[in-house]
Amino acid sequence: MNSTVLSPNRKVFGRLSIAAGNLVQVGGLVGAYFALAAARSAHSTMAAIAQMVVGWMLLYFCCHAVAHWLVGRVLGIRFAFYTVGGTGNPEGWPAGVRWLFEHLPFFGVQTEKASMQKASPMAKAIMWSAGVTSSAVIPTLGALWAWRSGVPGSKLFLLFALGWAAGTLASNWRSPTGDYSKARRALGSSRNV
Repeated sequence: MNSTVLSPNRKVFGRLSIAAGNLVQVGGLVGAYFALAAARSAHSTMAAIAQMVVGWMLLYFCCHAVAHWLVGRVLGIRFAFYTVGGTGNPEGWPAGVRWLFEHLPFFGVQTEKASMQKASPMAKAIMWSAGVTSSAVIPTLGALWAWRSGVPGSKLFLLFALGWAAGTLASNWRSPTGDYSKARRALGSSRNV
């Protein structure tokens, strides 16, 4: 999630400063690397699979909001704080998964209103797109790396990760609260000026 007004659909559990949020998410990404590396040399198939799944989950949970922040900062957008809470896009998920995603601790990042008002429509669109794109691409690359490294069970897990990535992209593309919809609205606003 990333907006100048917190989504009314999102259950927020807490807030973190930008520095603390970046530290936690980068720590999660580093932890994902170590989990995936440990999966390569695990002494049992179950341990390898567990470490691969943990690595993938850390990538999934820790890449979205920090991608918004990183790309936004490069494009001149400033941010106020991170939030921790359920998905900001509950409509994009089927009923059973929706409930789960409303209660999982996803990171979101809150933009500064004045900064968003000054940003170009293209900068806003790229910043919006960065989060969900990273949520699809980065965990899938982790699963691909596990497969290329010969982690037991990784071929089937890679197929799961590819399906999950496709679902992530599709849910955000068609949902009015998804990041890609926000990106399209940002670009649409430039045509209306």
